Amino acid sequence: MEDNKPWALISEVGDEGFTEDVTDILRRHFQIVPHKDLLQNPLLYGPKIQAMFLWNALPLVEPSLLSSLPSLKVVVNGGVGIDHLDVPYINSVGVKVTNTPGVVSNATADMALGLLLASARTILEGHRIAVDPKTTRIPQTLIGVEVSGSTMGIIGMGHIGHKIAQRGKGFDMKILYHNRSRRSVEDEQAVGATYCKNMDDLLRESDFVVLAVNLTPESRGLISHRELSLMKPTATLVNISRGLVVDQDALVKALQTGTIRAAALDVTHPEPLPRDHPLLGLPNVLITPHIGTNTYTTIRKMVQMMVENALAALKGQPLPNEVKPK
Repeated sequence: MEDNKPWALISEVGDEGFTEDVTDILRRHFQIVPHKDLLQNPLLYGPKIQAMFLWNALPLVEPSLLSSLPSLKVVVNGGVGIDHLDVPYINSVGVKVTNTPGVVSNATADMALGLLLASARTILEGHRIAVDPKTTRIPQTLIGVEVSGSTMGIIGMGHIGHKIAQRGKGFDMKILYHNRSRRSVEDEQAVGATYCKNMDDLLRESDFVVLAVNLTPESRGLISHRELSLMKPTATLVNISRGLVVDQDALVKALQTGTIRAAALDVTHPEPLPRDHPLLGLPNVLITPHIGTNTYTTIRKMVQMMVENALAALKGQPLPNEVKPK
């Protein structure tokens, strides 16, 4: 039966690729080829590979790789963001592109609220004091900011943004949002959200600004010196979208000068940051290594959706989550 399974390319099994506990989902339906094996024996594997599974944007989908895979039918991306893919070019060589929307939304929204809470309530600082062997008394100066009843402004009210708003409602937060298009009245009422046509208004009024946009040419550098200067000096910037949405030099200056109170980031550019980057030395920054979707449940759901997308492409069926050029 193994010989009847289609062949698929992955980056690797291990720390920087698919974890061992999810490759069983792939292996049920595909014979998988790690990228290093393809590089070592391109004539053996290249003509067989019909699907490419991307995890953490790897393998890099470059023209040289595509030209070595004459039977390739689909590039299957794990995650929603496809800013690392040249979709028009990939389509031009007869290859479809898919992603995994929806299944990542809950985990990513949870991460946004986790970052927000950890920053607001100085949880990391508290942990360091609690476990420090030199601690003999608990300082009373470790004071955070109130989350319940505060104002959260969400920039990007897609599926993830709406899930973030749901969680904010649970904390009795006032929810503002800015989006390319306004959500339906029903969607707004479900989370108690108010639309801000002008993003500047949201920035001025919010205690927490949460970025949940896709990275596009329009959103690159969306938050820079001017936008940060509009925020309250007591405000916190939370980014779970992409690092390039924020001008990091502007953010460093805003944090150093007290233009804003703090930043909580699950994404940076690059990832990881150089070890001497100024963001890493600031006391009012919380950074996690792009782990917004990293729960066992979500990862397995993502991989299962990737398999379904790939099988549909190989069978010539309509693709459940095809990404088309804009």
